[in-house]
Amino acid sequence: MPADILLTVIATTIIQSVFGVGVLLFGTPILLLLGYDFINALSILLPISIAINSLQILKHYQGIDVGFYKNVLLYTLPFVVLFLFFVSIAKININMLVGGFLVLVALKSYFPIMEKALQRMMKYERIYLAVMGIIHGLTNLGGSLLTAVVHAKSYEKDTTRVTVAICYATFAVFQLITLFLLGSSFELTFAGHMSFVLLGVIVFLLTEEIVYSAIDNQKYSQVFAVFLLCSGVLLMIK
Repeated sequence: MPADILLTVIATTIIQSVFGVGVLLFGTPILLLLGYDFINALSILLPISIAINSLQILKHYQGIDVGFYKNVLLYTLPFVVLFLFFVSIAKININMLVGGFLVLVALKSYFPIMEKALQRMMKYERIYLAVMGIIHGLTNLGGSLLTAVVHAKSYEKDTTRVTVAICYATFAVFQLITLFLLGSSFELTFAGHMSFVLLGVIVFLLTEEIVYSAIDNQKYSQVFAVFLLCSGVLLMIK
């Protein structure tokens, strides 16, 4: 079990355990910086992300915003799959744009003008979801836009996390299927992948008990805003 992957999995799993995203959003750029190619990074991170999100869905499935999820299936998922096919030839850096948007969403509670602007933007939710699918297929950064749109809806914490989780898990499942259909080859063995999945599950269970359960709805909204702000800044300086 390579130490660099081990540490990456632990750190990003803690984040995803609280917010519903993190393993792909932060794990992908970290593994790329460590020298792993995009496809192998996906092969390592996707099963972990699916496992964590599945546990979150099982626990709070009644809180899922079904209407929003249906829109994601219809307007986002096709673009995730389509643009994953093109990822090997696409050289697009949109970190600054995505990062700046996350910062604006994070600050909406403090600046009424930003909240009004976001409300107007969400009237065009279908276009937003399609763009999110394109970005996720090309860069794996769609999770940042997913958390932004869900946070803008001001749900209570369990609904926020489980709605993010089911959308994110669906992305990951179809990305994994796409990689298999493309005949992609992976560096790690099946046993190697499963050991990281098991590690992710253990870290999730500990984080769920120690961290997530101790955060009330008000604190969760505040912490989520900080998460978006940090995500945006990191993307802008990456």
